[in-house]
Amino acid sequence: MASNHPFSRPNAPKSYTHSLENPPNFLSHLHTPQTHVKTLTLDPKLIINGGSKLSGRVPISGSKNSALSVLAATLCCSGTSKLRNVPNLSDIRTMVSILGSLGAQIDVFDGEMLVNTDGVRSVEPCPDEIGKIRGGFFVIGPLVARFGEAVVALPGGCDIGSRPIDLYIRGLRALGATVELRDRKVQARVANGKGLVGGRFQLDYPSVGATETLMMAACMADGVTVLSNVAQEPEVIDLAHFLMDSGACVEGAGTDKIFIRGRRQLHGSEYAIIPDRIEAGTFMLAAAITRSCISISPVVPCHLSCLIDKLTSAGCRIIQCTRDTLELSAIPANTGDVLCGFNVRTSPFPGFPTDLQPQTMALLTSCNGLSIVEESVFENRMGHVRELQKFGPRIQVCGSTAMFFGRKKGSALHGSQVVATDLRGGMSLVLAGLAAEGITEINGIAHIDRGYENLEVKLQLLGADIKRSIPVASAL
Repeated sequence: MASNHPFSRPNAPKSYTHSLENPPNFLSHLHTPQTHVKTLTLDPKLIINGGSKLSGRVPISGSKNSALSVLAATLCCSGTSKLRNVPNLSDIRTMVSILGSLGAQIDVFDGEMLVNTDGVRSVEPCPDEIGKIRGGFFVIGPLVARFGEAVVALPGGCDIGSRPIDLYIRGLRALGATVELRDRKVQARVANGKGLVGGRFQLDYPSVGATETLMMAACMADGVTVLSNVAQEPEVIDLAHFLMDSGACVEGAGTDKIFIRGRRQLHGSEYAIIPDRIEAGTFMLAAAITRSCISISPVVPCHLSCLIDKLTSAGCRIIQCTRDTLELSAIPANTGDVLCGFNVRTSPFPGFPTDLQPQTMALLTSCNGLSIVEESVFENRMGHVRELQKFGPRIQVCGSTAMFFGRKKGSALHGSQVVATDLRGGMSLVLAGLAAEGITEINGIAHIDRGYENLEVKLQLLGADIKRSIPVASAL
């Protein structure tokens, strides 16, 4: 990197622009030796020998969902943005490829990124990359705001239910854009070379993605924009803080109404992504299902209030040791390993997060009494139940509601061969495997890799008997 770079540092790797021909490599320090024999490699799997107690401290990575929206927001900014605490995940690598396909230059360090979007020359990101993740569609807001036009393919992501884009389209129209859907691509542009203009828009549902996309677009619109019935998730607040550090004027993030005064230009800034509350919650549930005691940091405890309340009612003891450290003990006093079941209904923040519903289901398979889980956010987020049932629990599903009848006296989960079909559902199988007697094999772990950084390494440090197996089929 040139020494006059605003964020240069000794021994930094040379800068490069990612593209489909030159994909990003978060693990550039690992080199594959040259070989003349090609091999056909099968998909990896996780092998878990269940029953181990967990102990120690687990480090929580930066928020995947925050990082995706902040990376999209760098398209609003001239100059270079330095992002810290960026998790090394396949979804993040996909977003880096999306930005690279537009012409952005991205330098990747250990947990840090330098993103310069001054070289963006295209307003149509690679459709194949957009089709991999839901968050890739967020770039439509910054592109049309800064460059006056965007052509973005329909988004992908986990098959957990319909996530319509009508809120995005109607919201951009409220800001003065002409938006059409053609050939499975959304084409948005501003007429006559003029920019977006401030407006008022009320979301029918507090969609996080729509809230973030419209907030980014409005930051460069002429005048004041008022967005109401918006999402209040911590990731929305994190995006607002990044935008404000970059020169935007945003008020009300974290409430149901956001006020934005547009600026002609935003600039790059240095920003640290918040800890991942879903990863933190997942490890809390891992401690609970294995009846263990672990500490978790860094976390923002208020981001986890709903889960903390549920786990406390089940019999766990949760202590805030420092400002950003929680300790969870799931060994109920004088009652053996008994935890009580509880009811859950998912809803937008500050309600119980849908992204923790499958993992919570895994815990409930080991609890006493009747428990009911109602999924109100995504209509297809019960697909993991069939795989969970292979561990032996009694679960009955009716539509978007699941009933857990509690474990029988003396019974336990038993290891099984299962397949992950989505990110959070796949993680529920890992939790069940940690608590089950015997060996569990989990296939389809590419889904899990989308949202959990160094998962098996972190679990191994806590004492879990888990490994990643990469079978080699044959030499070619």
